[in-house]
Amino acid sequence: MQAPTEIFEAIALQKCLMVTYNKMVVTLAPHILYTRHDELFIDAVTVDRDGKPPRELKLGTFKLVGLSDLNVLDQPFEAMHGLYDQNDDKYRNVTLFAVAPESAAA
Repeated sequence: MQAPTEIFEAIALQKCLMVTYNKMVVTLAPHILYTRHDELFIDAVTVDRDGKPPRELKLGTFKLVGLSDLNVLDQPFEAMHGLYDQNDDKYRNVTLFAVAPESAAA
C-alpha cells in the first residue's frame, strides 16, 4: 500500500488533515507516518471530532486503511513534542516520514 500524497503534504507543511474515520469527520494534526506488520499508520493529535474539540489532547494511532476523504486544510499546527516523541522505540526502523525533530524546531 502506498500512502496518499495528502499525508506527506500535511506532515511536511504541518497542516491539519480532515478525514473520515469510523464514520466521523475528524481533524488531525499528523506527526508521523510509519509501518507496523506491513501496514501503514499515522500517529496524530485529534484537533476536533465532528466539529467539537476533544476533552484532552493526546496522540492517537490511526491505520491508514481506516481513513477516507482526506483533505489537507489551510490550518497549521505546532508539533506537539510533549505528546509525540520521535525517539519512541515503536518508530525505530519503521518511520517513513515525520515532522521535524524537536531539536530542529527550536
